[in-house]
Amino acid sequence: MKTVLVTGGAGFIGSNFVSYFLETYPEYHLINLDSLTYAANLENVEISSEIAERYTFIEGSICDRLLVEKIFEEHAITGVLHFAAESHVDNSIKNPGVFIETNVNGTFTLLDVAFKKWMIKPFVYKEEYKACRFLHVSTDEVYGTLGETGLFTEETPYAPNSPYSASKASSDMIVRSYHHTYGMNTVITNCSNNYGPKQHNEKLIPTIIRKALSGQAIPIYGDGKNIRDWLYVLDHCKGIALAFHKGISGEVYNIGGRNEKDNLYIVNKICSILDTRIPRNKSYASLITFVEDRAGHDRRYAIDATKIENQLGWEAAENFETGIEKTIDWYIKKFNK
Repeated sequence: MKTVLVTGGAGFIGSNFVSYFLETYPEYHLINLDSLTYAANLENVEISSEIAERYTFIEGSICDRLLVEKIFEEHAITGVLHFAAESHVDNSIKNPGVFIETNVNGTFTLLDVAFKKWMIKPFVYKEEYKACRFLHVSTDEVYGTLGETGLFTEETPYAPNSPYSASKASSDMIVRSYHHTYGMNTVITNCSNNYGPKQHNEKLIPTIIRKALSGQAIPIYGDGKNIRDWLYVLDHCKGIALAFHKGISGEVYNIGGRNEKDNLYIVNKICSILDTRIPRNKSYASLITFVEDRAGHDRRYAIDATKIENQLGWEAAENFETGIEKTIDWYIKKFNK
């Protein structure tokens, strides 16, 4: 049985991935390394009794080199799927140092430990580790912002505009360097905005649902016209697993939902669904409140997922209209407990 290390597996995307991966790929034992910061929740990792013996959780930081080395040694890690990251843009504006430490230094630590464990020297893998791969999960925010037309492709130049996106761009470049300098088998995926069950309350969609259900003002930045390409989290997880198994070493794969929506559409759509699910005297839309825009707020992101669709056979199963219904139902159960 092969053993893979998943970092940040108690976070939003990571916890969805852990459950999906273990159910789908019975040939793996999965080690979940997570420092259990505020955005993590072990209850989100849903493991059935049938697969529990193939799952191990370890609490700790990806910046703790001694711990990472111990995990590689004791569990004979043959693959890394690296989700762990600080990811909230507002928090990166207030406290950028944490983002540099986790996203940049933490990624370097994982790569360097993997290199020294798996390889004899640059471009020469140890015999027992020849099939090892390091997959790094990144974001479309590294590309900056788009105008009214066009899409981010894998060839789009990097132009990060926030401390968060700059830290992710930096980590992408470190992964790239370990492929080109040391010959490590690496793959990078850059995704558009994820949504779905288990996302932290601070993010846009959970915030809208939470505020609406509690009768509080629903805050929307600026004029609400910022556009994002929305990707249902399970579709993202499937794309990552495909890239890990079938992606070409050294390549980058953009994973996007082809669901461009502005924030005004998002909030009004959620309010409309809540009006039918849990009606109140006035529409939930009456709670929408515009607040001062975020500093350096990128206007539009949108990903061209043609490469992963054509080369690896991935496609999104959910459009926004189907995915948001499932998402709202999950959060109604959570917030109305």
